Amino acid sequence: MIHPTAVVDKRAEIDEDVDIGPYTVIKKNVKISKGSRIASHVVIDPFVEIGPGCDIFQFAAIGAVPQSVKFENVETHVKIGANTVIREFVTIHRGTVFGGGVTKIGDNNFLMAYSHIAHDCKIGNNVVMANNASLAGHIEVDDNATIGGLVGVHQFVRIGKFAFVGGKSAVGKDIPPFVIAAGDRAKLQGLNKVGLKRNGFTPEAISALKKTYRLIFRIGITLNEALVRVKAEVEQLPEVIEFVEFIEKSNRGITR
Repeated sequence: MIHPTAVVDKRAEIDEDVDIGPYTVIKKNVKISKGSRIASHVVIDPFVEIGPGCDIFQFAAIGAVPQSVKFENVETHVKIGANTVIREFVTIHRGTVFGGGVTKIGDNNFLMAYSHIAHDCKIGNNVVMANNASLAGHIEVDDNATIGGLVGVHQFVRIGKFAFVGGKSAVGKDIPPFVIAAGDRAKLQGLNKVGLKRNGFTPEAISALKKTYRLIFRIGITLNEALVRVKAEVEQLPEVIEFVEFIEKSNRGITR
């Protein structure tokens, strides 16, 4: 189902049941898997791989060269997983050689209108980015995170699983999993309790995370002292271990 006004390079690999709308341009070295729908006026540049069941709305632009002054015109990639929704005017840029060469987006993501994913970002599964949310280069967003509208995230930041970033925030440091952050500059507002309950976290896990959060962020001791106390005083459930390990591995520093 390719509209006669669409321009599709013969070197693109398009599965038979892909739907491509009017005036869309798909360039060479693009692969689009079964069941995906590409609306009108979409541009997909070279070296883009789109998984099955994706829904890409009009005027999206995927695979343009990165906005990096160090980028040279070499082969780098965008890889998008299955069942991801990409709304109007979303922009996703290719990776860079110095950043690993791939901008990667997982499965079942929802990228709302005008959101932007820059070079070398790594997006997990079930991530929501609301309108005009923008990620600079080299950012990692873990599974089930939600990024509100008009949020700007600094390069090299990591956002943990089930984290929620409130709208119109400026994020300059890593945001641990399971928390809410908001503001300019973003500050932690507490656990994402509603999100945890909706996603089936047990009362025991939520209680342990509350204790962990309080020890690390609420009682005024150093971070190292807090982590020692968490390991000694809080039941070491998988969620607690993940919270602590995220903080211990942070390179940019943790949002407080």
